[in-house]
Amino acid sequence: MKKNSTTVILVESALMIALSVVLDFFKLWQMPFGGSVTCGMVPLVLLSFHRGPKWGVGAAFTHSLMQMLMRFDAPPAKTFGAFAVVILMDYVIAFTVVGAASIFGKPFKNRSVGIAVGSCAVCLIRLLCSFISGVTVWQEYTPEGWAVWQYSLVYNAAYMIPQMVLTAILAVVLMAVIDRYEGQKTRIA
Repeated sequence: MKKNSTTVILVESALMIALSVVLDFFKLWQMPFGGSVTCGMVPLVLLSFHRGPKWGVGAAFTHSLMQMLMRFDAPPAKTFGAFAVVILMDYVIAFTVVGAASIFGKPFKNRSVGIAVGSCAVCLIRLLCSFISGVTVWQEYTPEGWAVWQYSLVYNAAYMIPQMVLTAILAVVLMAVIDRYEGQKTRIA
């Protein structure tokens, strides 16, 4: 059997999507109006580095749809445009970008550094998506005395920065294990 056959990669992608969904249920920290720290992004980052951004983005897009189906609450979107912002920024773009982690890590010769940078980059893009959504749709939750942009940044950074650190550390450690296993498997074959 071919090592990288499409069927094998599809099965691996499906398993990583399922693992991401399951891990998202185990929240290390939950924010009051949405957002949490979980290990759910790690399998998608690993897939991106193991099979490439095409497979990573495809799996992450599928994961974004799963997130939307399982967790979607009616936002205070008063217009169709605001509703579209929530769909795109809180779900589709925010989660799909996770599968592109390997693109951001590619310029680095040191694999571990590349994985850490790629993980951090996609988490920062997710933070940007949540920030934009917070400013455009969720502004009614802004406490008195705060600027909307300031509150959105602080609120979303409060869970995305720990998420970024956790994802980067776990991705570096687990990808080293995967690489070691792949190397041993090649030597045995």
